[in-house]
Amino acid sequence: MKVLDLGFIDLLDSMGDDNRIVTAARVSYLEVSKGKDADAKLIKYLLKNKHTSPFEQVEFQFLVKCPIFVARQWMRHRTWSYNEVSRRYTSEEIEFHIPSELRMQSHDNKQMSKDVIENPNGLIENIKRLTDLCYSAYDFLLDYGVCREQARMILPANMYTSFYAKTDLHNLFHFLELRNHPHAQEEIRLYAQAIESLIEPVVPVSYKAWKELRDND
Repeated sequence: MKVLDLGFIDLLDSMGDDNRIVTAARVSYLEVSKGKDADAKLIKYLLKNKHTSPFEQVEFQFLVKCPIFVARQWMRHRTWSYNEVSRRYTSEEIEFHIPSELRMQSHDNKQMSKDVIENPNGLIENIKRLTDLCYSAYDFLLDYGVCREQARMILPANMYTSFYAKTDLHNLFHFLELRNHPHAQEEIRLYAQAIESLIEPVVPVSYKAWKELRDND
């Protein structure tokens, strides 16, 4: 699923579904599914009362391509497992995120942006020019014989990175609560919204119940 100008997120694999959650929850009684309606009611009860372990039985693996400044926010979630491309080993396929619009800093919230800046063309051109300058300097260092692990230090945070990311459904719901929230940075919100679209077909009952609880908080 395409995100931003050159980024994407792909659901590579998943283990388990709504039935896996129900089965895990009912194993205490050596029981399984009691039918669609009863299972949906149980899932909603589990979520509402924060009985989280059955949701840990379902896992998702994604391939993500996003700017470094998005990846660093993402990787603060330490309940995920990550494997990321290393610029110590490769200098190939380097790309950069150039925004199509710029936002103003919020005056009443230190971490948030607000209204879009009108007519930002000159500012965006400056971003592109400085990005190109950093990339040219990087290539110059490599051509001069400087090692990749040092040359990479001048590459800017709008450079795209790629990584595998795996987590379980409980921790994924927590990620989505934080990252698809009005206070989250818009760029990572777009990835969170894409994740929701990707996982809904896998766990439709759990996703619907979780979304209803979130939206009613």
